Amino acid sequence: MNILFIGCGRMGGAMARAWTSDHRVLAHDPWAALPEGVEKIGDLAGADLPDDLVVILAVKPQAVETLRAMLTPLRDREPLFVSIMAGVPLAKLHELLGSECRMVRTMPNTAAAIGRGITAAHASETATADDRARVEALLRALGESIWLDQEREFDAVTAVSGSGPAYFFRFTEALAAAGAAEGLSPQQAMLLARATFAGAAALMESRSSQLAALRAEVTSPGGTTEAGLAVMDSENGIDRLLEGVVQAAATRSRQLAADESVKQAS
Repeated sequence: MNILFIGCGRMGGAMARAWTSDHRVLAHDPWAALPEGVEKIGDLAGADLPDDLVVILAVKPQAVETLRAMLTPLRDREPLFVSIMAGVPLAKLHELLGSECRMVRTMPNTAAAIGRGITAAHASETATADDRARVEALLRALGESIWLDQEREFDAVTAVSGSGPAYFFRFTEALAAAGAAEGLSPQQAMLLARATFAGAAALMESRSSQLAALRAEVTSPGGTTEAGLAVMDSENGIDRLLEGVVQAAATRSRQLAADESVKQAS
């Protein structure tokens, strides 16, 4: 495929690196240091671009208004647009780029940088089955992917997988701090917490068992793990905590989308 990034920052750069071995990858970003193998494109109007482009919209969401003028030279090429801009609905992109444009909105997460991410996607009504297949092929290089039936589901996706890595990093920090409070050095506690989290994640991925069964394998009746879990499960504490965390993130995602709608109306 011929892939053109509009913006190539941290996430865009990670995606570009994953695709350079199998595809021709170009980028228009005056400020980014582009990954090896990515061709830098200056003026889009004067550039000798290939046909049949997949255009990745990877500018910061607050810069979305710049896309209308920036991408005017590409309109006649009828590219497939793929957005990775958080909180920017397809309706806004259609307003800027044309109602006839073929688009897929996506939400990758940070583990895409090592090919272990998960990306949610939703296609516009103008996108074809071939468009979806092309996007699916690209997303496989980043990890797993899921297709959403409704665009509004992106709020929950943002709260679970988009923001989720930060929750697990924070949990690991707290586990290390608790270990240090029990007498380990901060360095020892952090090493143990990080390795334990990484190992548990790898074990979970390698086994088809239900998480409850994996948990039971570690939990001896009357043992130390049972004592720790009793605190975590007291009054459904861990469940209520995570419900509140995801709810807060999803609510904020909806607020940001609403703010964008207000800007459009004004």
